[in-house]
This record gives sequence, structure tokens and C-alpha cells, in this order.
Amino acid sequence: MKKSLLTLFLFAVSASVFAQDAINYQLPPKAIADLLLAKATPTVKIDGKAEWMLLSTPNSYPSVEELAMPEFRIAGLRINPNNFSPSRKNFISNFTLKNIKTGKTAIITGLPTPLFADDATWNPAQNKISFTQTTPKGVDLYIIDIATLKAVKVNKQPLNVVLGNGITWVDDVTLLYTTATKPASSIPVKPLMPKGPAIQESLGKAAPNPTYQDLIKSPFDEQLFEFLATSQLVQYKNGVQTLIGQPAIYASVRVSPDKKYLLQETINKPFSYLVPFYSFPSVVKVTDLSGKSIKVLAILPSAEGKPSGYDNTQNIPRNYEWRNDEAATVIWAQPLDSGLIKKQVPFHDAVYALNAPFTGQAKELFKTQTRYRRTSWGNSTMALVEEGLRSKQTIKVSRYNPSTGTIETLYELSENDKYNDPGTAVTEKNAFGRQIVLTVDNGTKLLMNNQTGSSPKGDLPFLAKFDLTTKKNEIIWRCAEDSYEYVVDVQDAKKLTLLTRKESQKEVPNYYIKNLLLRIADRPVTDFQNPYPGLIGVSKEKISYKRADGVDLTGDLYLPKGYDKAKDGPLPTLIWAYPREFNSAADAAQIRGSQNRFTIVKWGSPIYWVTQGYAILDNAEMPIVAKEGKKPNDTFIDQLKLNAEAAINKLSDLGVGDRNRMAVGGHSYGAFMTANLLAHTNLFKAGIARSGAYNRTLTPFGFQNEDRTYWEVPQLYYEMSPFSYADKIKTPLLLIHGDSDDNQGTFPMNSERLFNAIKGFGGTTRFVFLPYEAHGYRGKENILHTLWEMNSWLDKYVKNAK
Repeated sequence: MKKSLLTLFLFAVSASVFAQDAINYQLPPKAIADLLLAKATPTVKIDGKAEWMLLSTPNSYPSVEELAMPEFRIAGLRINPNNFSPSRKNFISNFTLKNIKTGKTAIITGLPTPLFADDATWNPAQNKISFTQTTPKGVDLYIIDIATLKAVKVNKQPLNVVLGNGITWVDDVTLLYTTATKPASSIPVKPLMPKGPAIQESLGKAAPNPTYQDLIKSPFDEQLFEFLATSQLVQYKNGVQTLIGQPAIYASVRVSPDKKYLLQETINKPFSYLVPFYSFPSVVKVTDLSGKSIKVLAILPSAEGKPSGYDNTQNIPRNYEWRNDEAATVIWAQPLDSGLIKKQVPFHDAVYALNAPFTGQAKELFKTQTRYRRTSWGNSTMALVEEGLRSKQTIKVSRYNPSTGTIETLYELSENDKYNDPGTAVTEKNAFGRQIVLTVDNGTKLLMNNQTGSSPKGDLPFLAKFDLTTKKNEIIWRCAEDSYEYVVDVQDAKKLTLLTRKESQKEVPNYYIKNLLLRIADRPVTDFQNPYPGLIGVSKEKISYKRADGVDLTGDLYLPKGYDKAKDGPLPTLIWAYPREFNSAADAAQIRGSQNRFTIVKWGSPIYWVTQGYAILDNAEMPIVAKEGKKPNDTFIDQLKLNAEAAINKLSDLGVGDRNRMAVGGHSYGAFMTANLLAHTNLFKAGIARSGAYNRTLTPFGFQNEDRTYWEVPQLYYEMSPFSYADKIKTPLLLIHGDSDDNQGTFPMNSERLFNAIKGFGGTTRFVFLPYEAHGYRGKENILHTLWEMNSWLDKYVKNAK
């Protein structure tokens, strides 16, 4: 008997060892690792005078050990308890200033070492730059003086940036920011013996909410959130620091255009266990610059009771903000349909205003026929009002005349109709230093900047003049068809002096000064070099094809350096995609992207494998189109099949993709797509699914752009869940997930349960659980290992498939 038990125990241990395959971190092929670890190109911030350019070098990927630092996950936040800051941030490792006119680079002295900077912001006079420096024990505030090229620390108390940086230039020499009120060492300690269980209850009020992560779960979590989020508002001016008001949980603090008032939103108890901090109860009020309350505008309840449906809203005021074209006027929106978009009313929202000294009655400015989104203020006769419906994918922009109160539609279109998008109105600073809509040609036209410029020839960004009378857009400059160039900033609207960013397949993105009137040669202001020598010789082409029902599709095709179709034949192929919903087949068919963009390789890119002899179809269009009065997702699976078949047929017809050696992959909703394709087709040799959601019943109040609940369409939720068909997944599937995924809906248990189900039915699968990773991966060792896993999977089941 003992011998039998021992044999059984050894067999169990042996089986466990073979099943778990525990290994140390691995490295992918050198060509792949070199692409990942290539030195990043600096980001650019140019002052409003086009005199100085701040070059910011981003930090490289942190180590997994850095990700493992202490972290509290509460109220929808991830907080470093040692320094009152978010625990997962990307930092700047170096600053350099370059004089645009002389081309000379200036070294900034006084920068802390090592530099972990963030939130670099020019002051209104464009002669100083503020930034934060994060250390293990606190966050500090620095100011760079352009005249002296020196950085100086200005705060006395460590900053509290848990709810955002919250640093604002009031004027040329004055800053507002929030500081910690207590040392981090006094953080509450969780008792071994709690006072009692954590209890939640519902007393008959509906609270249909998405499946948020990292929420408050206990009374102790409430204590932690209050301790970590409470801060003191401080004003810094010429070396003097002044406390403003009392400590509070500041959701936002905004200075009025005339710099006499503050618009504050502070978070109150009770803290919710169902929604993140930004949906907690709050108070919106106007104070003076000392923090004295002038007017309480609203006491807002928790957003727990917001009705489900993407265009529904709470029946309360929202979107409080200052009006940029007046000294001190607060505006906000209020629903006229009780927050229910399906309610039959002529107008769904109204926008109100209240002027200083905030003692009178609010004035109604205008009403909107759909859901109000925002207003871009101009002058006394012109403002641009945007409204729309997410469920119908519509957007409308109207001209509002503040003097007469009239409002007229300028244009209305589908949000997915990129061909007819006129662009975004260019702005300029007014006397208050606030951005307002710029008008040209004696106030008759808007200057419109479209940084995408989608067209049947691909993306061709443009600058245009929109006639406010005829409502026509006249393009005055457009990117050349052999490159990709867009306007970063209009430096001088009268002279049409522009700052542009230009690139091509072979040219690294660089910045230029362009003058449309003088038509002189563009003047380069940067000279960034190619960080990816390993991709030189790789070909890129945007290919077009049709699926069986006639919908036009596109994708970005990459082929290896030196590839000769006649000699090398069809290649093993990786198709990488992310599905999108459309209400119109015409919108779905529009060409997106440009083949003339320089290839920048990010951690999640599939392009690495072009160095390993694969053909890559990146950004393969996977539209899910509404048909015959139905919603897009009503035929989700059938349309996925059509998209995949069309892509494979095109690659095979071109002679570059081997139909019998095809892989498919994606991240997040792309992973969801991948698992569904393997569950319902036999088109692929292997799949790679990273950080996906596979059981839609875990997101019962909606997901992605699906706003119907599980209880309204249970069959749809079942059929769209690849978990429901785990017994059909026989194609090898590599599942990868961060164990700390923070994305709404993509709980790590999705991958755990799908792996167990596939394994239970004898399928071929592998599950890689990355320590400390959120929805987007950051740890260098984790990313390198992920690339190794993907490379090994592709080689085993695709490249070397029999």
C-alpha cells in the first residue's frame, strides 16, 4: 500500500513538473532584442515663440524589480505609498534645450541625478519650464530658467500627485500645486484583526456599472485612500510658498482666466466600492485665490447610479469648466432627458453659465439635440459646440454666437467618416493667455488642422480654411503623397509659418519650420537618426483587398530584407489585428494609415518577426459592420471569418504568404478576436492572444462598443465568448497575460480559465503569466521573455509546421 501511494505521489510530482514547465527569463534572437532596446528618439516641446525647443529623452524599460516596488491598488488607482505618486509611470531621463534660430544645443545645469522627470510645462511667458522629479521618497517640483539654463527645486514639502500632477502656471512666476499633508511613514497599518467583515448592500436603486479593477474593497482601503489622496493646495511665487485653503481630496483645481478665482472639485465620502475615485461623491465650488469659498455650484452624488448605455448620463450637472473668452464665467451641461438618451425630447442637453461674482442666477446659453461634449470658445460672436452619440458614432459641430444666442450646424458626420473630417480648429492665445478659436480672412473662416487627413490614397494630413458661410473646407496645404507630414503647430497664422513633423519609410521623423507664403525651403530644426538599422531593407506596403461581401479592407504588409518571391516562395505569415465596430460599410471601407510612415517598433509590435523570415500583415482591418438594421456585434463571428479569409486569400494571391503557415494574433480586444478565430475556423496554424477577455459574462453591463447588457442579449454574450467554445479550440494557442492587469474587463482570470478549459479538452496551449505587469507591459525582462515565447511558438507551430 505504501509503495503504491509513493508511486502515485511520484507520478503526480512528475506530471506537475512536465505540466508547469517552470523556466527562467529567456532572451529572443538578437535582432528582435536590438529592436526592442533601441535608444528612443527624444520628444519635442517648442515654446510659443518658436525660439527654444525642449528635447526630452524617455527612460528605457524599467526592470521587473522596479515594477515589484510597494503598491496599493485602491479606488481605481495604483499608488506608491512611499512617495504619494502613481506607482506606474514613464519618466524622462534627460532634458536638453536647443535654440531654434542658432541651432545650438544648451546644457541645463542643476538637473537632479538620476533624472526621473515628468510633466514638463512652459510658463505663459515661455521663459521658464516646470517639471516634477520623482524619487523613492517623494516628488519634487523644479523650474528651469531659460535665461540661466539652470534647474532649481522650489518646493519645501513633497508633492502629492496621486490624483494627477495638478501643477498649474497661474502667471509667468506663479505656480499652483498640491503637497502631502503627512509623512509617508505615518500611513495606516492594516490590523491583523479587522473590526468586522467588509459589507456592501443594495437597497433598491439600480447601479449598472462596468467591471472596474483595483476598487476599494474594505474599510481599511477607505482609510488608505483618504490618507494617500488628501493633499494641501500651495501657491509658489518668487520663492514664497503660501498655503491655500484646507487639506482636501482635490479632483481638480482650475484658475479662472482673470486669475482671481479657482474652480475646485473635491471628493467626499462615502467612498464607493463599485466605481473609481473620479466617480465618487464630490463638491464643485468657486473660491478666491486664498481658498475662501465664494459659491458652491453643485454637490454631486456617486456615479454608481448612472444608467447603463454609453449615451446615457446621470441626471445631474456635468462638465464644469471656465469659459476661455471671458474673465470669470463658469459653464456646465445639464441633461434635459433625465439622462436617458432614448427619451423622446427635442433637446437632450442644455449648457448654462454663471458669471462672477457668482451671486446671480445661471443663464442658459444653448441646447443640443444630442449629447453635449465640449465648447471651443472664440470671441463675442463665435464659439464651436461639439455634440454627438457614441452609440450611433455621430458627431456634430455647430457655430454658437454668444451675442445673439443663435446656434447653427457647421457640419455633421459619422465619427468613422475620416474622408470628410474637416480637421480641428486652430487656436491662439487671447488677452487672458487662454486658447481660443482662431479666425482668419476678417473673421469669415476657421483655420483647420487635420493631422490625419485620411483619403483614398491613404493618410495625407492637411491645413485648410473652413468658410463659416458656405461651410466648405478649402485645403491650402497638403502632405506630399510620397511622405507623411503634419502640422504640429501654427506659429504665425498671418504669415502661415508652421512647425511640421515629416517622415517617410526611410526618413526618421524630424521637425521643420515651413512657410506657406514665402514658399522657401523648409528649415529643419531636428536631426534625429534611424534607431533601427536592423530594419533597413525591409519593405512596407499598404495592400487593399475585398472580403466576400464586398467590404474593402487594407493592411500594412512587411516583407523581410532581401526577400525574392520568385526564389524564396511564400513565407510563413503573422496577421496582427484589432476589430472595430462600424455602423456603415462605407466608413469601414475607408483607407486608414499611410505606407509612407517610418516604422517605429514598440514593445507590442508584430514587426519584430520580419527579421525572422516572416511576412507580417499589421493593422489588418477587421471591421464589424452593422447590417440590415442590426447592431454590429449581431454578426460578429461571421464577419471575423470574412475578414480573416480575405486577408489570407490576398496574401496567398500575392504569392508572399503561405496559406498553410498562417498565424494570427492580437492584444486585448485583438486577443479576444484571436481566440474566437481559433474557436470557429481552421484557417490558422497558431494563435497568440495577449491580455484578452474571453468570457463576456464577466463584463455583463457592456464591453468595447457593445452597450446592451447580458440580460438583454444573453445569447450574444454566449456566442461572442470564445470560452463557450473552448472545446473547439484545437489550433495551438499561446496565452500571455500580466498578473496585475488593470484594464476594465480584461481580468487575468480570463486567460487562466481559458487555458484550463482548453487543457481540459486536450487542446494545445501555453499560458505565460507575467509578474507585476498591467495591461500594457513595461518590465524589460518580461517583454524580452514575451518576445522569446512568441518567437518560439511561431517557429514551432508555423514556420516549421508540417
